[in-house]
Parts: sequence; structure tokens; C-alpha cells
Amino acid sequence: MVRFCYNAISDYECLPSTLEHFLENPLELAWLDLSFNDLSSIDKVLLQYPKLKILYLHSNAIEKLSEIDKLAALPELISITLHGNPIESIPGYKQHIISTLPKLKTLDFIPITNQNRRDAQTWRVKFRKK
Repeated sequence: MVRFCYNAISDYECLPSTLEHFLENPLELAWLDLSFNDLSSIDKVLLQYPKLKILYLHSNAIEKLSEIDKLAALPELISITLHGNPIESIPGYKQHIISTLPKLKTLDFIPITNQNRRDAQTWRVKFRKK
């Protein structure tokens, strides 16, 4: 687990070099906490860590649901936190995340149920028709 929370981080520029400095094998990174920073996007640099299972991004400045789409390329991601970001107030927030990241087991520290998955799939079908 690597915690970079409460650091006023606003971009991902130094993330790879910092992880290389502190971790013997950064490609094995499974848990990354970037909560309580100033991140307004989700950078594709996170895709360099294919073993990432848990990602904390709560209490940042992420405004667009489309930012979540980038994380679909992380094959082992099972838990993410995004509450406390501006995207939380967008209608369909939860459904978009669950339908975009179908392997998730928890969202914002809450387990995802089969009903949540059905609701997200129904929402996705309606959303795509528009």
C-alpha cells in the first residue's frame, strides 16, 4: 500500500519516479491512496500498474465521469473510492462507475450488490440510446 493522501497533489507527473524510488517493484503495486489531494483528472499513467486492485481517489477535484473510463484497462481493479469529488453529484454517478468497471467489488467503501449491477446495466442501456 502506498499512501500519498493529504499532499496537495494536482497532477501525476512525479508518480512513476516516486513509486520507483520507494518500491522495489512498482509494477506489483496493488493499493494506491491518492485521496484528499487536488487531482482533477485520472491520468493514464495509472495503467502502468496492472496489478492495482485498490485505488483511493476520494476528496479530489474530478469533475467528469468520462475520467473513470480510463480505469477500465486495469484488469485487477476491485475497489475504488471517488466520493467527495464533483462527479459524485452527477446523475448516474454510481451506475456509470459500476457499468464501466464491472469487476468492482466495492465503490466508495460500500459493497456492490447484484442489484447494483443490474441497475447499472439498465442505466447503461438507456444512456447509450440517448
